[in-house]
Amino acid sequence: MARPARIAVAIMAKTPAAGRVKTRLCPPLSPQAAADLYRCFLLDKIGQVRALAEATPVVAFTPENDREIFQALAPGFTLLPQRGPDLTVRLTGILEHLLAAGHDGVLATDSDTPTLPVALLQEAVARLSDPGIDVVLGPTEDGGYYLIGVRAPRPELFVGMPWSTAAVFSETVSRARRLGLRLVELPAWYDVDT
Repeated sequence: MARPARIAVAIMAKTPAAGRVKTRLCPPLSPQAAADLYRCFLLDKIGQVRALAEATPVVAFTPENDREIFQALAPGFTLLPQRGPDLTVRLTGILEHLLAAGHDGVLATDSDTPTLPVALLQEAVARLSDPGIDVVLGPTEDGGYYLIGVRAPRPELFVGMPWSTAAVFSETVSRARRLGLRLVELPAWYDVDT
């Protein structure tokens, strides 16, 4: 009997500090109110990931010296610092680290979708558990994505990506197809950026 796939689900998180998160919400919010809101979003996402069956919960956090903050926010989660000068380097580093640690697949999810149904995350875990799938993508309504999952390191999906634009999802799909990867697209959801 084959063992169940080991899937890690990593929340890409920032320390909820005034002036460092959700700055596009200022105004109308103050920097502190935006940080407080982001902290609530993050706690919602931690709750979503904690509810998943057959998944290793992870918080990939930045800045890397704020481990204690995330220990308090997400007890029992594996904590990994994001390292690198930009999102491409940080994201590929987290995915590669968790795959090298023995996970069969890794899902990276945002912290900006506090209303995302747990069922969509659970579906992503199930789909990535299938060895016939290479990439799982959950698109957002603004052209980005709320999660990406891979079963092997795929830096070519991220290098030179026009992050924070409406082209992120479509560009990722195009790259996956050019590489001949077997891709699953989940239903779209909205994220809170503005």
